Amino acid sequence: MNWKTFYALLSRDGHVARRNLVPTLVQNLLQPMLLTFVFGRVLTASGMMQMGYKNVLLPGIISISMSLSGIWAVAMPLISEFQFTREIEDRLLAPMETHWLAVEKVVAGMIQALVSGLVVIPTAWLVVGSGVSLSFHQPLQFAVVCLLVALFSAAGGLALGCSIGQTQIGLMFSMVVAPMMFFGCAYYPWSALASFKALQYAVLLNPMVYASEGLRGTLVPQVPHIPILAVIGALVVMDGVLLAVGLNRFNRKAVS
Repeated sequence: MNWKTFYALLSRDGHVARRNLVPTLVQNLLQPMLLTFVFGRVLTASGMMQMGYKNVLLPGIISISMSLSGIWAVAMPLISEFQFTREIEDRLLAPMETHWLAVEKVVAGMIQALVSGLVVIPTAWLVVGSGVSLSFHQPLQFAVVCLLVALFSAAGGLALGCSIGQTQIGLMFSMVVAPMMFFGCAYYPWSALASFKALQYAVLLNPMVYASEGLRGTLVPQVPHIPILAVIGALVVMDGVLLAVGLNRFNRKAVS
C-alpha cells in the first residue's frame, strides 16, 4: 500500500468536490428539503398527519440523503471513467495495487455521504420546525451507525458503478435505487409493516431499512425501531458483502 499515492488521489477527489460544492449541496439538499417540507410541515400543520410523524420522518430523510449521496458520488464517476472518458486508465497506472484505487473511491464516497447527512440534520430540523425531539445522548452509537451507513452507500455505489452500463443509468435508479428508498423504512418505521408480514421480512434484505432504523434508534429512541445491535450487525454483514462484490467487479473491469 502506497499511502502517499492513496492520499494524493483522495486529495484530488476532495479538490474536485470543493470546486463543485454549490451544485453538490443543491443536489444533496433539494430533495430532502422538499420531502421534509411537504411531509413534515405541510401535512402535519394541516392536520392530515400527526405532529409526531416528524420524529419518524427526519431520520429517514437523513438516511436517504446519505445513501443517495454516497451511491451517486461513487457510481456516476466510475460509469463515466470506465465507459466514456477512460480517465480511470491514468489512475490505474498509479504506484499501488488496483484494489486500493477502488478503496479510495469508497473512502471519498463515505466522506461525501457523511457530509450530506450532517448538513441535512440542522437544515431539515429548521424546515420541520417545532415538534421534533432529537436526542444525542448516544453519540458513539450514532457515529457507528453513520459510518456504517456511509460505507453501505459508497460500497453500493462501487458495486453499481462497475456493473451498470452508461445506457442503463435510468434503469439503475428506477429498478434499484427507487425501490430501495420506498421500501427502506425511511418514511415509516419497520414496525408499520406488521400488517404485511411477507413484505416486512422481505425488506430486511434492503440495507436502507437498517440505515433508517439505525438513525431512528439513535436520534429518536422513543419511536419504535429495530434494536441497534441488530442494525449494526446487519450493516456490518451487508457492507462487507457489497464491498467484496464491488472490489471484485472493479478488479475485473480494470483488467478488461
